[in-house]
Amino acid sequence: MRKILIFIMCIVFTGLFIGCGSKPSNDGLIQDESTLNNKDTSENKSYNVALIMKTLTNPFFVKMEEGARRAEKELGINLIVKTGAKETSIEQQIGIVEELIEQNVDAIVIAPGSSTELVQVLKKAQDAGVKIVNIDNRLDVELSKKVGLVNVPFISVKNDEGAYLSAKYISDMIKTPTKVAIIEGMREANNAKQRKKGAEKAFSENKNINVVASETANWKIDEAYDVVSSIYKNNSDVKAIFCANDMMALGVIEYLGDNNKEDVLVAGFDNLDDAREAILDGAMTVTIDQQADVQGYTGVMQAIDLIEGKNVSLETFIPVKVVTKKDLE
Repeated sequence: MRKILIFIMCIVFTGLFIGCGSKPSNDGLIQDESTLNNKDTSENKSYNVALIMKTLTNPFFVKMEEGARRAEKELGINLIVKTGAKETSIEQQIGIVEELIEQNVDAIVIAPGSSTELVQVLKKAQDAGVKIVNIDNRLDVELSKKVGLVNVPFISVKNDEGAYLSAKYISDMIKTPTKVAIIEGMREANNAKQRKKGAEKAFSENKNINVVASETANWKIDEAYDVVSSIYKNNSDVKAIFCANDMMALGVIEYLGDNNKEDVLVAGFDNLDDAREAILDGAMTVTIDQQADVQGYTGVMQAIDLIEGKNVSLETFIPVKVVTKKDLE
C-alpha cells in the first residue's frame, strides 16, 4: 500500500511544478474601509490571490486547491498556488510569503504549517498592504496580537470537536479494559493540539480505556509506520489507535497489516479517498470529513471581500462529518 500511495503522491507533487457542504457558522465581522479608496473594485479588476498550503503530497490539500480553483473561476481572479515540499517545511513557507510580498499580490490565503513561525512574516505582508486570510490551522492568537497581526479571518473546522467524534466512535465500541494509543500531528500546530485534546476527552469518558502512548508522527505516513512500530514494541496488546490525520492512519494500518495485527480499531481525520477505501475494506474504522474544498473556496471568497472592503466574518467554522463504513456503503 505504501508504495502505491507514495507513487500517487509523487505524481500529484510533480504536477505542482509543471504547471459545498453545509453552511459555515460565522462569528464577528471585519470591515476594511481603506481598500475602498486604494483598490479598483470594478468587475474588470483581476486580483492576484495566493493560496499557500503545507504540501500537495497530502491529498487533503489537493481537495483544498480544488475548492480555491472553483472560487477563482467564479470570481475571474488569478489564483497563485504555492506549497512547501513537506508539511513540516516551515522555512519554505516563510520564503514563499517573502516572495509574494515582492510580487505585490493582493491577498494571501494560508494554511500555515506552524501556528507561530509564520506570524512575523505575515505581519510584514499585512504591513505591505497584502490582505491575509488564515485557513485550516489557526495562527497563534496571542502572538498575533503581540506583533500586531490583526483582522485576519480564520476559516477551519472545530478540530477538537472533530477529533472527539472520531475517537468517541471507536471508544464507544470498547467494552472491556483496553490499551489505546494516540498518534499526534506536528506538536507546534494548533490543529494538532486541538485534535489531541478532543481525542483525550473522548477516551477519558470510557473507564475501560488506558491511553498507553501519545506520540507525534508529524502528519506523515512513513513516520506513523515507524512510530506505531515503536509503540507496539512496548505495548504489544494495543487494540485502538486514534490518528490526528488520515495519512498517519494509513501508515498505522500498513504496519498492522505487515505484522498480522488484527481487530485493531483505527480512527483518522480528513476523509481521504484511501482512508475511505480502507474503511470499506475493514482496515480502518472511522474518519472525519472536514471539507477541505469548502475551506479553500471560502478562503478565496473572503480574501476578495477583504480586498474590496466588504464585511468579513472573523471566524468561519465548517461543519465536520463522521464517516464510517455505513456511510460509504
